[in-house]
Amino acid sequence: MNLARTAWIAAWVVLLVVLQFTLRPFLAWRVQVDFLVIAVLMLAVRTRPGVAAFIGFAIGMATDALTPATFGAGALALGIVGFASSSLKAAFFTENQVLNGVFVVLGKWTFDVVYLIASRQMNAADLAVQLLWWSPLAAVVTAVAGLAVLAASRPPDVDRRR
Repeated sequence: MNLARTAWIAAWVVLLVVLQFTLRPFLAWRVQVDFLVIAVLMLAVRTRPGVAAFIGFAIGMATDALTPATFGAGALALGIVGFASSSLKAAFFTENQVLNGVFVVLGKWTFDVVYLIASRQMNAADLAVQLLWWSPLAAVVTAVAGLAVLAASRPPDVDRRR
């Protein structure tokens, strides 16, 4: 990957992190877009599994610092999502938008499953409702936003040699 492409992806990741902490709190919906999962997925498909797990873990630790009651759950969840998505990138991440949407849905839902179980903040009934109703809806909304980001984040053609 060349320097211009790396800078382009880094700018998009920074934008997604900024959106997570500026736009998402203002929406205050029950079903929210998770821009951090999109950012980890964008990075994970471009790196090796160990690097992707570390990036997810680091982003998760940074965001977990804001929620001390569930400290570590986000880092664990994003680390697992980063590792798994990097390992599965050859199977899912193609030019097919439907497969990319499924990839983001699975990534977001996996994040929610791991995060909610690791945080141990809900009883069994609430956890079942969250994982079987609200998390899939949030995963679909995140996938729609993720597909928009993937379409908009195509790097410009720079230094293309003929």
